[in-house]
Amino acid sequence: MDPVATIDSRGFVADLTIGRLAAATGVKVETIRYYERAGLIVPPARTGGNYRSYSAGDLDRLRFIRKTRDLGFTLEEIRAMLDLARQRDRSCETIDVIASKHLADVDRKIADLRGLRRELSAIISSCAGGTVGECRILEAFAPSGPSS
Repeated sequence: MDPVATIDSRGFVADLTIGRLAAATGVKVETIRYYERAGLIVPPARTGGNYRSYSAGDLDRLRFIRKTRDLGFTLEEIRAMLDLARQRDRSCETIDVIASKHLADVDRKIADLRGLRRELSAIISSCAGGTVGECRILEAFAPSGPSS
């Protein structure tokens, strides 16, 4: 297997192609291009052959984006955190607010899913076997009242 990045003669990480960047981060090539169009990643320099050439900084940034997307943050939230990350001396209060709001959203979704699970479990428990024509599950899913 090819290494993800190579070290140049000065001991620095050499620039990466989009394919190697994708392999290093687990992000699909098309998604990397999308992040460029969305402004989350600065369009990289191009080689003489017009290939994208990504730096170690691009690799770190894409890993950050991948991790935050895996945690369910929106692109807008990620963009805000990336913008704030450049302001090293600034208070992290705004980032804490973004993360706390996201946690509250996750908690709300978990509560919604628990309610959904209870309802679905009750519907399944109502099944007494028999024929499809007598199926309590299908009956529970059917619209109630007259059709319009």
